[in-house]
Amino acid sequence: MASLYNQLQMLKVEGCSISPLFINDNSTDATCEKLMEMNVQFLDNPINIGIGGTVQLGFMYAFEKGFDFAVQMDGDGQHPPKELHKLLQPLLNSEADVVIGSRFIDKVGFQSSTLRRLGINFFSHLNKFLVGASIKDSTSGYRAYNKKAIFELVEYYPDEYPEPEAIVYLTNKGMQIKEVSVVMNERVMGVSSIRQFSTIYYMIKVSLNSIFLHLKMRSNG
Repeated sequence: MASLYNQLQMLKVEGCSISPLFINDNSTDATCEKLMEMNVQFLDNPINIGIGGTVQLGFMYAFEKGFDFAVQMDGDGQHPPKELHKLLQPLLNSEADVVIGSRFIDKVGFQSSTLRRLGINFFSHLNKFLVGASIKDSTSGYRAYNKKAIFELVEYYPDEYPEPEAIVYLTNKGMQIKEVSVVMNERVMGVSSIRQFSTIYYMIKVSLNSIFLHLKMRSNG
């Protein structure tokens, strides 16, 4: 965390000032104590609310503070801050409402396991079928949002395994989504929320959630 914070502090993106926020989802290790020692801005959930609720909390914070953009970034070392300008530039140029960092456009950097790439490819085809969104790295959590997208995500954000479903939601809300090539790292800390034994459960659950969400939003106009 200290390394990530230092990289963000030193980062310069033309047209932006960066205000890092860490969110501790009631972890059972010494994360909270470490954040206090670092003297950084952070939120500490009194109970574990999961990835969806925690990410949405970040959007609520960004909305309440009036930020023009919000960036979603994992704390496990996979998302290099030096790639951040690639996500922000389309927002600064008003080319998109949401920008997703992709490992699979130029196929550089860490590419994930074969099993996970198969799952990611499946969700890419599902999103294309449901809403016409051609996103190669549909489970990427390295994302940037403008004010319009932040407002929509304050209203609703999927829980548990939200990334593919969020594409369905945002596209139905009329958000323009752009995918840019980034170089990601292999995880250097922590454990993935998607374990090998639950991969089939994950794919079925997210697929059904995405389909039902799309049908619901279409029926509501």
